[in-house]
Amino acid sequence: MKPCTHLCALGLFPLLIAGCRDREITSYRVPKERDAPPAAASTAHADATAATPAAPSGGSGGAMADTAVATAGGANLTWVAPAHWQAKPGSAMRKGTYAVTGDGGAAAELAITAFPGDVGGDVANVNRWRGQIQLPPLPDAEATRSITRFDYNSLKIGFVEMAGTSGGQPTRITGAIVPYQGATWFFKFLGPDALVAKEKAAFLEFLKTIKPPTSTP
Repeated sequence: MKPCTHLCALGLFPLLIAGCRDREITSYRVPKERDAPPAAASTAHADATAATPAAPSGGSGGAMADTAVATAGGANLTWVAPAHWQAKPGSAMRKGTYAVTGDGGAAAELAITAFPGDVGGDVANVNRWRGQIQLPPLPDAEATRSITRFDYNSLKIGFVEMAGTSGGQPTRITGAIVPYQGATWFFKFLGPDALVAKEKAAFLEFLKTIKPPTSTP
């Protein structure tokens, strides 16, 4: 007797059919294997902010502007600011801040910051500043050409200048990007177009004073 005939004879044929049906249902319910979700991207800016030490707080703005200023924490750069730039109290985000005033109450500000790594590279940094004064981003080659390179005190300094608007008013940035010991320092002078343009010569002289701290024996 064949197996099927034998099973039917034993009254087990309905159970055999039910078992086959259950296996078919199970096979259709096996979920398709999905790829693991990508790891969350790290926020470079948040990490950089957390790692940025507080800038030094100053006493008299005029006295501080006439002396070399060593920023807080680790191996930091020093500089000598023009006497008419007023040093402002530091903050957790900045290595230094200077206020500059002009005719008719015009006010500009130099913000000095430093973050780990290259913060996206020169092109990204130039276009980031352009966006702050309502300018469109430049193509890579053009953004690179917009940077003037200086070598001062063993440092590679990239100088940029751009004019746009902020709040509907003509606004200018003169800035410098300075790589130093695995970090990038930013010196951004932002304010009314005429005032920042007037201060360009002073800013360029200021860049010549930026240097690594003097080591002591």
